[in-house]
Amino acid sequence: MAMKKLSSRQLATLAVLETFPPKFDQIFRLIEEMATLRADEAMQRRLARMLDEMKAAATGVGEGALGETLGMMAMMARRTGGLQMRVRGLREGLGALKVNFEGAMKAASNPEADVEEDEIRKS
Repeated sequence: MAMKKLSSRQLATLAVLETFPPKFDQIFRLIEEMATLRADEAMQRRLARMLDEMKAAATGVGEGALGETLGMMAMMARRTGGLQMRVRGLREGLGALKVNFEGAMKAASNPEADVEEDEIRKS
């Protein structure tokens, strides 16, 4: 069986998604600094801005679930009120973000089936 190539859409998605793992580490550090009360408002705005940039990149390549999770986290980072509630929500969001990221990477890494093969399978 011949090795199938990735489509240009998949290559673009992979290029965007490969920039995310280092940002996950930064997000984790910022959330933990918020939890230990060492983060000021500028750091919280930096977190929200980073999440918004990642959301724009993810939705730009058609990764809606990833974009929704990032948008929810950005909203949570901007929310006023109890700090511990925000930290807990951001921690849970980061876990969901990593799960969605793994799914998006797997989907973008697997070659798409050719249209002809799909038609053969249907008949």
